[in-house]
Amino acid sequence: MSNEGLVIVPIQQKVSFRRRRTVVFLGFANSRSQFLSAVILSSKEIRESILSSINEIIIRRPDDWHLHVRDGAFLNAVVPYTAKVFGRAIIMPNLTPPVITAAGASAYRDRILSSLVDGEDFEPLMTAYLTDVTDPAEIARGHENFVFTAAKLYPAGATTNSDNGVTDIANISRVLETMEKIGMPLLIHGEVTDPDIDIFDREKVFIDRTLEPTLQRFPDLKIVFEHITTKEAVDFVKEAGSQIAATITPHHLVINRNALFTGGIRPHMYCLPIAKREKHRIALRAAATSGDASFFLGTDSAPHPVSDKESSCGCAGIFNAPSALEIYAQVFDEEGSLDLLECFASLNGPAFYGLPVNDGSITLQRGDRPRDPCLSVGHEEIMPFEMEKPVGWKIVA
Repeated sequence: MSNEGLVIVPIQQKVSFRRRRTVVFLGFANSRSQFLSAVILSSKEIRESILSSINEIIIRRPDDWHLHVRDGAFLNAVVPYTAKVFGRAIIMPNLTPPVITAAGASAYRDRILSSLVDGEDFEPLMTAYLTDVTDPAEIARGHENFVFTAAKLYPAGATTNSDNGVTDIANISRVLETMEKIGMPLLIHGEVTDPDIDIFDREKVFIDRTLEPTLQRFPDLKIVFEHITTKEAVDFVKEAGSQIAATITPHHLVINRNALFTGGIRPHMYCLPIAKREKHRIALRAAATSGDASFFLGTDSAPHPVSDKESSCGCAGIFNAPSALEIYAQVFDEEGSLDLLECFASLNGPAFYGLPVNDGSITLQRGDRPRDPCLSVGHEEIMPFEMEKPVGWKIVA
């Protein structure tokens, strides 16, 4: 094969090219969002020039592999923002009280489904909240009966409503053995909670103290390292093998820790894991837009009332559901990787979970996206995530 020329390449096919060759996908075209063809070019600049000239893209309908929808009136208010864009979402179980049984997860799923507008096609994928006393048999039954898609490990005290979480991973060894055996994914909030560890170092220390030893002990356990925020996490996932993947949020792709302090304390930029230095943001963007199947979309959209965000506590969480996909599109555009957005948003996650990709498609057009107003829920308000400049892509269909 020469260094230049036209080659027809199916989207699912993995193609390896020699140094300096770059694939440019020219079509986003049919109803199942298959790229029509690829041009092998020797110039990165030509590829980026072609991609930057694209004003509309159509991708297969995406999924959100990490989502908080809360409960009650808040659930009813926020679910529609996700359901109109995403086909499925992994639902976090950190309610009060947490979702620890299959019966509790089934009831929570029913409440989510009842919040949908007529005609919306959306599937909540439920998770089990692990505690020090979780029964392995309960996890296995829930998985066998298609209630639990995965189980969530919160180190106790690591984030919102995690006080009932796991105090020592050794306490759930029997659960992890069962999950490894039945092929059930473990979703991990990857931070230590030791107060002596700097908050900006807690993800890195978790990798060394907990995650790496866990992988060594349970080599076939499928793990999603959720909402990663550091270069160390990116490098670990790249090198760990096909049994581990990671989700990346839109806000960690566009803010660094300076956003928390610009013009004063900015509580609406506060989340856990906390945003890190700029070098880590750059590493996350490179990973997300690389086409590596180990990385996929997970918004970690986490609504809180404004009164809780703007308080002495300043609850951790960013509500990004209204604009998440458009922000991802802008990041991929800025990185010259629009042709890889569908992999990150729509293909990599289902492949890891062993699920079919969604039918249907989403169309995005280049152009300033209108800013979102605050969402009123009773006497409370939820403030959507907002960037300094308007997002440069918008969903049109």
